[in-house]
Amino acid sequence: MSDEKKLAIIATKGSLDWAYPPFILASTAAALGYEVQIFFTFYGLKLLRKDLNLNVTPLGNTAMPMPMGMDKWFPVMGTALPGMEAMMSAMMKAKMKKKGVASVPELRDLCLEADVKLIACQMTVDLFDFERDDLIDDLEFGGAATFFEFAGEADITLYV
Repeated sequence: MSDEKKLAIIATKGSLDWAYPPFILASTAAALGYEVQIFFTFYGLKLLRKDLNLNVTPLGNTAMPMPMGMDKWFPVMGTALPGMEAMMSAMMKAKMKKKGVASVPELRDLCLEADVKLIACQMTVDLFDFERDDLIDDLEFGGAATFFEFAGEADITLYV
């Protein structure tokens, strides 16, 4: 048995705000010498698309800091207005760029460079009619059993 620590991550969300945790945690763990796998299932599978068009999810996210103190005076239901998600996503992306935060594609590439294994849930691929050409290269495809082979031996397993 290897002394190398293992981290298993299940990624189930496909929005901009939920894309960061699995890639940041995986790339950091890989840099610290962990063997890492991320299992992308259901909406998390969207994070493996070649063309990423991710938005934040402001509706119902009361913890999301809003510009101009909007979280104090703007009604939560207002985030459901047409165009609000796109506007808030653009603002978040601009703020992240200004603060020097890596983009999701950059973090994903960093994971691949660090030999993080990215596994696309085959059942979800079939369920949502994903085309292989729509997804990035360097993926593995497998089901829950594939993930459990690794997760069962992992030191840490995270569901994000």
